[in-house]
Amino acid sequence: MTENDNINADVQDADINLRDETAEAAPEVAEHDRSAELEAQLAEAKQQVLYAQAETQNVRRRAEKEAQDARAYAATGFARDVLSVADNLSRALAAIPADLREDEKLKGLVVGLEATGRELESVFGRHGITKISAVGEALDPNRHQAMMEVPSAEAEPGTVVQEIQTGYMIKDRLLRPALVGVAKKPD
Repeated sequence: MTENDNINADVQDADINLRDETAEAAPEVAEHDRSAELEAQLAEAKQQVLYAQAETQNVRRRAEKEAQDARAYAATGFARDVLSVADNLSRALAAIPADLREDEKLKGLVVGLEATGRELESVFGRHGITKISAVGEALDPNRHQAMMEVPSAEAEPGTVVQEIQTGYMIKDRLLRPALVGVAKKPD
């Protein structure tokens, strides 16, 4: 045999030995790879379960909040409609002159209208409907709607000086803004 043949034979023997060692180690490597793969899948599954639990909890909280809001603000549409009745009653009472209020023929009517107005205010209060204070306060666009500017030397510009229509809140939400006149600097 030539020297090249000897080298080729040594390389072939080394290759066979390496394959044998690799074959013996292969089950360990394959088992290790499989174990790592299963651990990765387990970690991913745990993560997905945590995400699903968090999402379920968020959906439950959102549903509870929506149900609570529905109970608290269910009467909003009806309350808006009843506000016009309260406005008309207030206008009717304001339109009665002082001398007619003392007239014995109309006194019962006036007392009845005033009692109706107080009862309406009481019902509003029981359902969390409150008047918005406006006159003398700074204009708040979240509660007031400016309808006009009134020249005024006494009030700071931007201060509400006239209430055209009373505004109302239902609990912590705006039911109807107060329609107001706002002070401005005189010309």
